[in-house]
Amino acid sequence: MFKSLTERLSKTLDALRGSGRMTEQNIRDALRDVRLALLEADVALPVVQAFTESARSRALGADVLKSLTPGQAFIKVVHEELLRVMGDTVPLDLNAQPPVVILLAGLQGAGKTTTAAKLAHHLISRERKKVLLTSTDVYRPAAREQLERLAAKVGAGYFPFASDDPVAIATAALAEARARLYDVLIVDTAGRLHVDADLMEEVRRIHSAVAPRETLFVIDAMAGQDAANAAAEFGKALPLTGAILTKADGDARGGAALSVRQITGAPIKFMGVGEDSAALEAFQPERVVSRILGMGDVLSLVEEAEQKLDREKGAELVSKLKSGKRFDLTDLRAQLEQVLSMGGMGAMLEKLPGGAAMAGKAQGQFGERELKRQIAIINSMTPGERAKPDVINGSRRRRIALGSGTQVQEVNRLLRQYDQLADVMKKMSGGGMAKMLKNMQGRMPPGRGGMF
Repeated sequence: MFKSLTERLSKTLDALRGSGRMTEQNIRDALRDVRLALLEADVALPVVQAFTESARSRALGADVLKSLTPGQAFIKVVHEELLRVMGDTVPLDLNAQPPVVILLAGLQGAGKTTTAAKLAHHLISRERKKVLLTSTDVYRPAAREQLERLAAKVGAGYFPFASDDPVAIATAALAEARARLYDVLIVDTAGRLHVDADLMEEVRRIHSAVAPRETLFVIDAMAGQDAANAAAEFGKALPLTGAILTKADGDARGGAALSVRQITGAPIKFMGVGEDSAALEAFQPERVVSRILGMGDVLSLVEEAEQKLDREKGAELVSKLKSGKRFDLTDLRAQLEQVLSMGGMGAMLEKLPGGAAMAGKAQGQFGERELKRQIAIINSMTPGERAKPDVINGSRRRRIALGSGTQVQEVNRLLRQYDQLADVMKKMSGGGMAKMLKNMQGRMPPGRGGMF
């Protein structure tokens, strides 16, 4: 998400960073480029107009024109305006008598059901809450069965109720949550392909029946301009307390993130960043804006690594290499799985300063899809082949390709990458890492050697 917006804004702002002098004309030119970038990102037109007008009035003030570094001062204005549009970080409000009710509303296809399970996983793993899930979707075939299956997967309770009345289901689920001492009840409501009067009336009645502490609008990040229209309608029908942006790991241009907060007045509280049940991130406007402006988001990368990377596996690999044992394909698979858990190499690069430009290429070569194919290739090998890749001849390569649903050329490419990595690992073992760092230290500019 935000890739095209980041690229467009980065070109505009990079041209200004070193500017020794800013004039009204080049400020207007820069703001025109910013406006076009926002429109291309599918940001709602009223939001774009309000943003550029506010930025223009500030940029033409003395703070920018008389600054010693006017280019940097202008970038600061854009940064602060983006933060204003996105709002502050607002956590879930769970400060109420249990069970705290969370109601999810939104259009069909926005991902409400999977988001309900992800939110339950977040509350169970991070907040240590006992969570009950229920679905009031009596229209979509197998909707309730899907949520029941997801609830079991994330370790949450599920309340099935044989009724065609959504309000009766929600009311019975609340009574069950009270009786069984659940901390949180998450109510998943039905969606529609388009906003209509029946949908709004039904969700209003459910809201009145269970009095939720949190009423969250679930919106597809790829909805673009439609997100603004849907957000406005749901904002009129319900007292929204927040929004959850789904599919933020896809090719969305980011317009929904910049539109929803401004139109509904409700803060974005979470972003769905993958298919896994743990792929739900708290929305941090400061970090998102830094990524949009190409400044990276190292804090999020570090936090994600702490949560998702297996330290024990890393320590085992280091110990193995130190003992002189060879880095094999089982080790490579473990490393690929670690990168996959972080969303692929491209997702990691996007969080590094200046990494957005490289992220697209990296995502193509080492994105989730490619990593899964490489893992499938290794899984098609026998334990003996993974331990001693040298035995993999032509016939074995054909068998591995057939078993993994790939081409022989892909198997060959993986084995070449493995050979290169195995050589690096061999050099790093037995003191090689220390020698490499020492050589690097000698090449560092004066005053930087201490980092090693």
